Amino acid sequence: VPQIVDFGKAAELAQEDLTNGNIDKVRRLRDKLWTGLQEQLDELYLNGSEAHRLPNNLNVSFAYVEGEAMMMGIKDIACSSGSACTSASLEPSYVLRAMGVDVELAHTSIRFGIGRFTTEEEIDFALALIVKKVNWLRSMSPLYEMAQEGIDLKSIQWTAH
Repeated sequence: VPQIVDFGKAAELAQEDLTNGNIDKVRRLRDKLWTGLQEQLDELYLNGSEAHRLPNNLNVSFAYVEGEAMMMGIKDIACSSGSACTSASLEPSYVLRAMGVDVELAHTSIRFGIGRFTTEEEIDFALALIVKKVNWLRSMSPLYEMAQEGIDLKSIQWTAH
């Protein structure tokens, strides 16, 4: 019985979010983050449909930036690498893999959650920090440098040592 009461309260709060415009606010903040990232970074990929997605979720791959290194650089932001299903694992998200995201890009993905209490200032802070850390990590990446020089990394024959 208590769970039924809790479920009813959850449904009531969800309805309240719908009628108070919170979903539109969250969607606007998500889109602001995505647009800001696109304007300031290259080699950036949206994971999932641009049109058909949850308003509070943004999953992005930052090519040439290892997701776990990125997570260490942006500790002040609530986010995770990969999907919620594999957030405790170093394996790339099987959801992203099933969507056709290649292994390299799946390893660079970060999932941002935006809630009804997220502010415009927090999005601005997150945007500035993410851009700074991506640029810093890429500055140390020989792969990013090679890609910028036009080298097709998939054509390189890597040897094991």
